[in-house]
Amino acid sequence: MPKAKLDAQFALTAQCPPDRKKVDYWDTGTVCNGLVLEVRSTGGRTWYLRYQDQHGRQRQHKIGRWEDLAFDQVRKTARKLRSEVVLGGDPAAQKAAVKAVPTYAELAQQHLDHAKTYQRSYATTEMYVRRHILPRWGKKHLTDITQPDVAKWLADKADEGLAPATVEKIRVIFGRSFELAMRWNIPGGEKNPVRGIPRRRFVNARDRSLNSMEIERLRRAVAQSRNKQLPEIVGLLLLTGARVSEVLSAEWKNVDIERRTLLIPMSKTGKARFIPLSRAATDLIGGIKRKDGARYLFPSRTNPDGHLTTIKHAWQTARSEAKLGDLRIHDLRHAAASAMVSAGVDLFAVGRVLGHANHASTLRYSHLAQDTLLAAVEAGAKRQAVNWSEPA
Repeated sequence: MPKAKLDAQFALTAQCPPDRKKVDYWDTGTVCNGLVLEVRSTGGRTWYLRYQDQHGRQRQHKIGRWEDLAFDQVRKTARKLRSEVVLGGDPAAQKAAVKAVPTYAELAQQHLDHAKTYQRSYATTEMYVRRHILPRWGKKHLTDITQPDVAKWLADKADEGLAPATVEKIRVIFGRSFELAMRWNIPGGEKNPVRGIPRRRFVNARDRSLNSMEIERLRRAVAQSRNKQLPEIVGLLLLTGARVSEVLSAEWKNVDIERRTLLIPMSKTGKARFIPLSRAATDLIGGIKRKDGARYLFPSRTNPDGHLTTIKHAWQTARSEAKLGDLRIHDLRHAAASAMVSAGVDLFAVGRVLGHANHASTLRYSHLAQDTLLAAVEAGAKRQAVNWSEPA
C-alpha cells in the first residue's frame, strides 16, 4: 500500500510495477485522507475515495478517470465526499441506491406480469402501456419522472384528439404502476408522480337506442350475414341486455330453459349472476343448432374447445347494410335497457337485469322512466274526467 503526495504531476508519471496488474497509491494526507489513485498495467488511472462507513466496513467511491478530471476537481470532490463521511453519510451507498433505480420499462414489465395473474382485461392494460406510456416514459428512471411532466404529457394526449375516457385510462394505469412500486418497495418508487393530477371531468355515457324500424333493419341485415351465428348473438343481446362477452362465452350447461335463466359464472363485477330469459330469448336459444358435445352456444370455428371471441367484422358489415353506421355493439345493451324502462319497468329491476354493481349506473335511463311516469299520471287524469281548472 504505497503512499505518495498525490498531485497532477504524480498522476501524470505514476507507473504500475511490471510484475503486477495494478497498484494503489494512497495520499499522504496533504490532499484528503482516503484519496487513492489506482494505476493499472494497461496505463489506465482512476481516482477513488476509500473510507469506513458507520458500521466499520471498508467502502470505496469512484471519483472518476484521471483523463476526465483536472486535479483541482479531484481535490474538491474528494474533500466534499470526505465531509459527507465525517457527518455520517455513505457516498458509495448513495451512488448504489441511484444505480438501483429502475427505468419505467422495467417497472412496467413487473406491473404487467402482476396484472396478468388476475386481470380479465389484461390485453387492454398491456395495449395502453405499450402504445401510449412506454414510448414516452420507458427509458426514464423512476426518479426522473415528475408530476409537472406527467401533467403536461396527459394534457398533450388530450390535445392530440384522444377521447377523454382514453386519457383517463392512461392516467389510471400509469398511476397504478407507481402504486405497485411503493407497495413492492422498488427504489425510486417512494412517490407517485401521477397522484395529485386532477381527473378531467367528462361524460362517457351514451344513450344511443333503437326504434322499432331500426331494429327491423338490423334484423334483416344480420340475417344476410355470412356469419350464421350473428342473428342469434345480436338477438340475445337485444333480448337480454347482456354484455357481448357474456353472450359469446355462454355455456349450454348454464342455460336453464325451465327456469328461464342463463348463469354467468364470472361477470364484470367479479361475481356470478343470473340473466333472466324472456320467452322470445328461450325460443331463440332453442333454435340454435347444437353440435354433439358442444360446450358453448357459440363455439369457435377455429378452436374446437373454445368459444367465439369476436364478431367485429360481421357486425360492421351488418351495421352498414342496416344504415346504422353510428351503432356500436355495446349500444344493444343500452337499447335493451331503454326498451324495458320505456315499458314501465322500474330502474331497480332494470339494474338487476343488467347486472349493475350499483344503482348509479342505471340512473342514466331515468329520463325514460320519467316519461313513463308522466304517461301514468296523464292516464289517471283522463280516467277521472274532471277539469279542475274550470270554476266550480
